[in-house]
Amino acid sequence: MEKHDKFYGSVLNFFENAAQHTNLHRGILEQIRACNSVYRMRFPIKVGKDVKVIEAYRVQHSHHRLPTKGGIRYSNHVNQEEVMALATLMSFKCAIVDVPFGGAKGGVKVNPWEYSEYELEKITRRYTTELVKRNMIGPSIDVPAPDYGTGAREMAWIYDTYRAFNEKEIDAAGCVTGKPVNQGGIRGRTEATGRGVFYGIREACNNKADMKKLGLEPGIAGKTMVVQGLGNVGSYTASICQEEGDAIIVGVSEVEGAIYDPKGIDIHKLLEFRKETGSIINYPGAKSFPKDDRKTVLEFECDILVPAALENQITIDNADRIKAKIIGEAANGPITSEGEAILLKKGKLIIPDVFLNAGGVTVSYFEWLKNLSHIRFGRMDKRFNQNTYDNFVTLVENMTGKKVNNLEREFLTKGGDEIDIVRSGLEETMVTSYNYTREIMSRKRKVTDLRTAAFVNAIEKIGSDYMAMGIFP
Repeated sequence: MEKHDKFYGSVLNFFENAAQHTNLHRGILEQIRACNSVYRMRFPIKVGKDVKVIEAYRVQHSHHRLPTKGGIRYSNHVNQEEVMALATLMSFKCAIVDVPFGGAKGGVKVNPWEYSEYELEKITRRYTTELVKRNMIGPSIDVPAPDYGTGAREMAWIYDTYRAFNEKEIDAAGCVTGKPVNQGGIRGRTEATGRGVFYGIREACNNKADMKKLGLEPGIAGKTMVVQGLGNVGSYTASICQEEGDAIIVGVSEVEGAIYDPKGIDIHKLLEFRKETGSIINYPGAKSFPKDDRKTVLEFECDILVPAALENQITIDNADRIKAKIIGEAANGPITSEGEAILLKKGKLIIPDVFLNAGGVTVSYFEWLKNLSHIRFGRMDKRFNQNTYDNFVTLVENMTGKKVNNLEREFLTKGGDEIDIVRSGLEETMVTSYNYTREIMSRKRKVTDLRTAAFVNAIEKIGSDYMAMGIFP
């Protein structure tokens, strides 16, 4: 059997577990399993008086649909197999939420906090130049996005660099997503992954049969939640679950340590506290755990555990100590295949990353569509809808002889802004995808967990694309 690092090996194990529940030819399965293109690059960057050689990657896992799509992470832990694993997950993620992309991923082996903004800009622009030279970026070829260690700033640099090489391309803005709104980005992209996690967890908690098995009441309201990681995904997941879902955040961890308070932690106050002090440690009213014990957050007492940091957090070594009844994988690959086997045996409900954190690529898809259509969502119909609703309310007032106040009228007649349309589209995507995954479990009796069902969903969709090409029997 092939030997791979723990993360990529787990992804392949998950694939094989699901593949046996499909009727696809082994040749198609081998094509779906493999990464189609792996580009490893090295380039020099001047840093002060020194020259540093930067190692970077771009992996395109599947070309069954184009463009390929996937984020770029900046981390000194980046390696080829990690990027291959992430690219593979992206193919399945896009298929599960019906986003018409193949999967891809990029990685630059740097610690972004060790470089100045100017140095990061040089690294980003040089990385983009390498992709342009190899024809591995473009609105119809491969569309990067933010990931760990990158954000809107880096995407703006990528866009500007690509445009410099393709100044006459009318759809150049579609070469990358996650851009600032004033440079072709879309409202709601920054919160997208965290909001998608909320919609996915909420839908899972609304399933009465699953909650009954776990000994829980339906609904997310009142359930205790622990979040590992307060980056973009973790902070938005926690704040939205708290505000819109009425979940009770009882535990949080970050690089500096972890805190726990069974009575609940106000996530906004915690973020302010960390901004002021530089740490979550010693947050008032909560028990603090030092940096060396921060992974104990995974073992805190709670209903829902949300690993929102890095891969390989729950393994064969600690899986049997997890107390949460529901684990929502906001991060990519936080549970190894060996760890998952233990959790499933204990009756835990695992909402897999390949579905749950697909909110980012879903809203990236909306941004890409916006860039290709050259029009902001809501611009064409917001006022028309608002006027129609206003006329309807006026008609009801005239027929009933009763009047609504200005606040009620504003609520009833509001047309959809871009952010409203994006959130609505994301909610529809996550709800529909979750229920279709559950339907696969009902249809295929031997599929007994959500991850396998999600992988079956993705494999069958990708396989049907390859079969439609007439290449395979």
